[in-house]
Formats: sequence, C-alpha cells, structure tokens
Amino acid sequence: MQVLAVYSMKGGVGKTAAAINLAAEAAAEGHRVLLWDLDPQAASTFYLRVKPERGGARKVLRGRADLDALIKASDFDGLHLLPARFSFRNADSLLSEDRRPHARFKRLLTPLEAAYDLLIFDCAPGLSLMSECVLNASGVTLIPTIPTPLSVRTVQLLARHLADSAVPQPFLFWSMVERRKQLHRAFIGESESLPFPILGTRIPYATHVEKMGVYRAPLRTFAARSDAGHAYAALWEEVRGLLPSR
Repeated sequence: MQVLAVYSMKGGVGKTAAAINLAAEAAAEGHRVLLWDLDPQAASTFYLRVKPERGGARKVLRGRADLDALIKASDFDGLHLLPARFSFRNADSLLSEDRRPHARFKRLLTPLEAAYDLLIFDCAPGLSLMSECVLNASGVTLIPTIPTPLSVRTVQLLARHLADSAVPQPFLFWSMVERRKQLHRAFIGESESLPFPILGTRIPYATHVEKMGVYRAPLRTFAARSDAGHAYAALWEEVRGLLPSR
C-alpha cells in the first residue's frame, strides 16, 4: 500500500480539494483508494457525503478500534473514506502519552495494507505531533502552496522544522494560482529559492473548485474538461510517478 499525505501548515491553500481530486483520479484508474480525513473541520468527509464522527479518537490512536468497521463507502467506485472525527482535535495529547508515537501510528496502518493500493491523508493544518506522525508514515508528502508571501513563509518554516527529522523530503505544488496577478507570477518565478522540489503542475484558482462544495463531488464527475479538472488529472500523473514502487 502506498501512502500519500496532503499537508500544509497553513489553511485555505486548496489542501482538501487536492486530496479529494487525487483520490478520485487514482480510483478512476482502478486503484483501491482510502482517503483518511484527519482534519476535524471534516471537509473531505463533507465532499464525499458522509457524516463526521464525534468520539473514538483514543480507541483509534491506541489501536483498539477496528478500522475496517469505521471505513465508509463513497459514491465513487474504488474510493472509501475514514471519516473525520471531531475528537481528533485532541490527537496530540493522546499521542504524547506514548513513548514512540511515530511507530505506534505506523502500526495502525498495517491492517489496511491488504485492502488498499493507496492511502491518502487529508491532514489538518498546523504543525503538531499528529502531523509529524503522518508525515513520518507517508511515502510522499504534497504541500499545496499559494504563490503569496504568507503561504511561502510557512513552507520555509516547515523546512526548518523538518531539517533534522527522518521525514522524507516533501514536494510542493502551486495551488490557487491566478496568472493575472503579478505577485503570483513573481513568486513562481523565484521558485528556485524554495526548500522543496516543485512539481510542474499548477492548480488554477477556479470557480469549479469552489463548486465542489455544491456538488459534493470531485471535479472529474462534473467538470473534468475544465482547466482545474485537467490540472488535477495532470497532478495525479506526476504524483503517481513519485510513489515508491512496491
């Protein structure tokens, strides 16, 4: 099972839209995909027409919950969901009770390996012990980044934090790009100063992406031929090449 994290320290950068659309593209190719919504805001859970859960974080993180029983089917063939749990807002305090939280979190994924080809984490924004465990367990981490000062600054802060860690080097991609904005063009043009490799696909700022919340569906189901739909399909092509071969 390949493991992919879509993560950002900063909210509002298109993280959940990327997670949903990448999951849908992978499932459409015939892969067995599980999307785990780790964000208590439950946006991925909402998009896939599933209700978030309330309690149970302690049982999940302690390995006492049967993850198979918690997984929900979606309306899309091959795509399943582990819904958001509001109680995951307390994940850091629960994980900190363990001497080796990274190792324990990795063990949680073992029962999923036979059932799925790809696990995608939609991470909560911010820098936390939970996010460190997820990044440590992921073969590839994607960081959606808007080409603006604050968004780029969070990437630089993350790079300093990860400098002495065992987390695999993340990959950045430009998100919510408005080509007409000089500021966006300027930051993209100075991309060589950024600390992580940058993928070639740029996700445009687009009304169709906002309408995912209306249709509660990935773009390939209602706007596959839009600029954004083509961009997410191209992003999946790039990401697929990054995933380690089994």
